Amino acid sequence: MTTNVDVSTFAIGVVGAGSWGTALANLLAAKGFFVDHWVYEEDVKTQMIEEKENKRFLPGVILSDHLHPSCDLEAVVASKDLVLVVTPSHVTRRTIERCGHAFAPDTLVVSASKGIENKTHLTMSGVLKETIAGLSVDRLAVLSGPSFAKEVARQVATLVTVASSNADTATMVQQVFVTPFFRVYTINDVIGAELGAAVKNVIAIAAGVIDGLGLGLNTRAALITRGLVEIRRLGLAMSAQPRTFSGLVGVGDLILTCTGDLSRNHTLGKQIGEGYKLKELLAEMHMVAEGVKTARSVYNLSNKLGVEMPISHAIYHVLFDDLDPKTALYQLMTRELKQELDLV
Repeated sequence: MTTNVDVSTFAIGVVGAGSWGTALANLLAAKGFFVDHWVYEEDVKTQMIEEKENKRFLPGVILSDHLHPSCDLEAVVASKDLVLVVTPSHVTRRTIERCGHAFAPDTLVVSASKGIENKTHLTMSGVLKETIAGLSVDRLAVLSGPSFAKEVARQVATLVTVASSNADTATMVQQVFVTPFFRVYTINDVIGAELGAAVKNVIAIAAGVIDGLGLGLNTRAALITRGLVEIRRLGLAMSAQPRTFSGLVGVGDLILTCTGDLSRNHTLGKQIGEGYKLKELLAEMHMVAEGVKTARSVYNLSNKLGVEMPISHAIYHVLFDDLDPKTALYQLMTRELKQELDLV
């Protein structure tokens, strides 16, 4: 493993200090990069500085001395070689609108946020292009793949992918992030990587519902398989490359999020399957289950594009129309019979 990036001179800003943002920021800081890290909550910033730990979002992980938490958003993104955006998808626009003018013209911008904006149906790269002054697609990349924050923070062997339409940008970002425990691949399909990362959270809620209902492994395997079909269908409708969904940002991330106990989306789905209502679950959560808001985006976007996504639609109705999960399952199982494989 080699890298041509000089950690002593390459300045990085990270926007977002949830579990994933903190894990990635600390990974970069531990490599020796100088990392300015924007933290929304003043008390979390103080704790990260004084106690070297983000106890609210990533407890038990000692933070590198090269990590510099700050509540000054413009200062974090200004004059940086690379800025990593790791905010919840529903606040990405309003966060970056506050500082979009402060990005340097040659800054590489990397999105690790996962979701589809409700009103515009844009993925996060689309939101960043609208909110960062003069941002070129050649300087934009997406980081995604099967990667729970807690395991990355513990330096568990993890594989991810960087997607960019510019090969040099993808390679540069690959070199910035790679470590002996964090292996990074590159692809050129940005929209495919983003759709895989976003829609898998909706399918993970469905997988959790299955577990909450006490159903078996047969059901889960079928759900994951047919969920991948839905992700691929939406991807094709939005000009993604089909092979993307057979890789880490497709089936890899889907399997992890649908089966892992660390998945917030799976956990929320399981609780719904056990009889809890969405409103009461959201009231108790201090970390975001991205699949909830993405379910609405996927429902509306798939209807707009005429893409058949029955599992995603069922989850939308369970979440927002109070459809009984058992009824949703019955409706899915008794749909019109058809051949398995799509023609394309």
